[in-house]
Amino acid sequence: MKLGILGGSFNPVHLGHLFLADTALCALKLDRIVMIPAHCSPFKLATENTESSANDRLDMLASAVTGDSRIAIDTCEIRRGGVSYTVNTLEDIIERFLPDGKPELIIGDDLADDFPKWRDSERILQLADIVIARRLDKAPVNIPYPHKLIENDVMEISSHVIRQRIGEGGAWRSLVPSGVRAIIEDRRLYNLTSHQFDLQPVLGRTEISADQLSEQLIMLVEDTARETLTVDRFLHSKNTALLACDLCRRFNLDPMAGYLAGIAHDLGKQLDGKQILKLAKTDDMEITSLEKEKPGLMHGRAAAVLLRNRFCIHNEDVLEAIIAHTAGKENMGPLAKVIYIADKTEVSRSIDMDLRRMCYEEDLDSILYVVLKKTVSKLQSRGLDLSEETKKLMNRMKEKNS
Repeated sequence: MKLGILGGSFNPVHLGHLFLADTALCALKLDRIVMIPAHCSPFKLATENTESSANDRLDMLASAVTGDSRIAIDTCEIRRGGVSYTVNTLEDIIERFLPDGKPELIIGDDLADDFPKWRDSERILQLADIVIARRLDKAPVNIPYPHKLIENDVMEISSHVIRQRIGEGGAWRSLVPSGVRAIIEDRRLYNLTSHQFDLQPVLGRTEISADQLSEQLIMLVEDTARETLTVDRFLHSKNTALLACDLCRRFNLDPMAGYLAGIAHDLGKQLDGKQILKLAKTDDMEITSLEKEKPGLMHGRAAAVLLRNRFCIHNEDVLEAIIAHTAGKENMGPLAKVIYIADKTEVSRSIDMDLRRMCYEEDLDSILYVVLKKTVSKLQSRGLDLSEETKKLMNRMKEKNS
């Protein structure tokens, strides 16, 4: 895929960030942009009082790109900790995302002058094509190194101004997406005081009844995943959804169905064993002795029940994919195969790079067989029992590949 990279503190993410990402996607004809929140940027003062945590910034960023399969979020700089250097981030992203050719590294013209002073700037030029976006409403700066220019409109918005306005009780809500606004208000970020808005009772969501998938329905499910799962679990679900979307396009399946199944596959993860067992008992499927002993194995079944009951989703391919993503299924359909693969090979997983490349080169059953073998081997090395469904699927795939 043709990849763009847009880093920043995103403290908070605002409409200017999203407009720049959208402009870059169109102008550069990118397949995807990876937005990378910094743990600690070398361009920011370490003493700056930000009044938000890394998790707050991740939650806000995730809410801002809900339902947009063109945009991924990666936490490599937050996981790395300390000051973030672009050269390290580029090497990491290229290794895991496997872009076609050099990725496009998007930086603002306010940073362009100092680029030659960045750590290993020559190495950065080897790894990526530099794209300069306008952030300053003035004539372009003189740039003495290879680069591209985006003729984007300048939006007079900055995270610093937003934080300042919040702290001073000024107008700021129209500058951020609605989900970001809700997080700032709910968590009282940036010295927000309660008198700045009317406290309203939390209202229940209106369920959408639909036999067919819609963008609105998918966004509703994604919002629920973001609100109920841990940040790491949600980002895993988001990455699974993005890879599933890519695989569905590659194998002529419905990308919306793949995205929905990916974003929803772990909705049951936040439940305890008793809750999972209670939900699983309502789906008219047998509960094995292994599942009774370890109800967590049925979190996919619990998620499928939640989708049916709460969101009125009855797409059988989506439900099968979510149910089968943990143990597999002997006669699983193409979408179920896609979700099984995506769950175990998305970019935050530590896997062999050859396996990740297979997702873009081999046929669906060949990918599934290799992923399944590696999963089974891992489970056996940890002394864990295989479910009957996993054994049946393994035997079937062996027959197909013999």
